[in-house]
Amino acid sequence: MQAELIELENIKRPKLVERLSYARSQGDLSENSDYTNAKEELEFLDGRISELGEVLKTAKVVDDKKAANGKSLGVDVGKKVTVSVGGGKHIFEIVGEWEADPASKKISHESPLGLALMGKKVGDEVEVEAPAGKIIYEILKIDHA
Repeated sequence: MQAELIELENIKRPKLVERLSYARSQGDLSENSDYTNAKEELEFLDGRISELGEVLKTAKVVDDKKAANGKSLGVDVGKKVTVSVGGGKHIFEIVGEWEADPASKKISHESPLGLALMGKKVGDEVEVEAPAGKIIYEILKIDHA
């Protein structure tokens, strides 16, 4: 995210501002589609820059290897959790909201399952409300991602 923010601020935004300035110099703005497009792109880009800035301002790097001398403190962001549910085993990676990708088994710590798992330890069971009813997950293993 930091790399994207630097690229947007230092490379893409200046080029877009230059394009907007050039389009503005071409005369009648009401019929200048390049001006309109450049203005809309700049607004979108500024929104993305603002969004990334806010995320990075509050982001925390998780490294519990240092915090607990390598011992598991329980389920937290950056952990892979092996659970048993309905006779099967599943491995989920607990990630931040922006990294979530349920199809890849990366679940947000703010999702219903993520919230239920946070802070739990091996052997704990958690109950999650789903459209089909309550589902009980047993934590089998917690690893660093």
